[in-house]
Amino acid sequence: MGGAHHHHSHGHGHHHGHGHGHGHGHGHGHGHHHGGSSHGKAFAFAVALNTLFVVAEVVASYMSGSTALLADAGHNLGDVLSLLLAWGASVLAARPPGPGFTYGLKSSSILAAIANAALLWMALGMVLLETVQHLWEPREVDGPLVMAVAAAGIAINLVSALLFAKGSKHDLNLRAAFQHLIADAVVSASVVFVGLAVFLTGQGWIDPVASLAITVGLAWGSWDLLKDAVKMGLLAVPRHIDEGVVRDFLAGHDGVSAVHDLHIWGMSTTESALTAHLVMPSGAPGDQFLHQIAHELEERFGIHHATIQVETSPADCSLGHDHKH
Repeated sequence: MGGAHHHHSHGHGHHHGHGHGHGHGHGHGHGHHHGGSSHGKAFAFAVALNTLFVVAEVVASYMSGSTALLADAGHNLGDVLSLLLAWGASVLAARPPGPGFTYGLKSSSILAAIANAALLWMALGMVLLETVQHLWEPREVDGPLVMAVAAAGIAINLVSALLFAKGSKHDLNLRAAFQHLIADAVVSASVVFVGLAVFLTGQGWIDPVASLAITVGLAWGSWDLLKDAVKMGLLAVPRHIDEGVVRDFLAGHDGVSAVHDLHIWGMSTTESALTAHLVMPSGAPGDQFLHQIAHELEERFGIHHATIQVETSPADCSLGHDHKH
């Protein structure tokens, strides 16, 4: 009895060891997770800083009578939401896959990007309402206060953006956060000029007009982000991968007579997957061939999860072609 039990535990240990050795991807994922936690500090800092600033801007907007400040606050609020979403997605994406979610929760980053764009548009809608009211009944605008608050905004956004500068090269989520923060700095700079213009000319209407321009500009700018995110949600071929080139690359291998059922899609904002059937009439090659292809797909195209199915009978393939006719 004890012997059998011992044998069982040994088998289990062996299985575990095998799983570990095989799980090259797991090791990779683990390193990725480590990167995620270092971003965590950046996210926490940027969220705290920007949240405080949004509150300050809203208060200053009422004190100074400036909707341009409110537009900037609306944009900054959109940023805080996007930072929170991107942060949540990066934490979820780092969780290891389980039986229920075999890809882990990587695609949460795509959902976050979509939600993010939608929330930004809601904030812009609210600012638009306020702006239109101010256009009908202009108020006194306190130029110097507007300038001071907006100038602080430039500094805060640039400091926050620098935190994501490194990670933004590889991750759409971090890139979105980075771009938002840089755009915010630019918007804050334009608000400084609005404050100056109001102060020098005494014309209160300049403020809501500028606010209108800013709001429209932001809506236009975030359209691309929304489009990209929705495309990913619809399993489009990721932007940086050319399907034709990948197809030619696969078809170009020795012994491959045809490639069909090729699918390429984004699993998250950072990782891509591929599945394909290769027809190899001269017989199925060894594992080495498949490992090599997977490695090259990762190196050349940045496709991390490739599944290749090899078919040895060309009959099926010709049938497929006839079917297409």
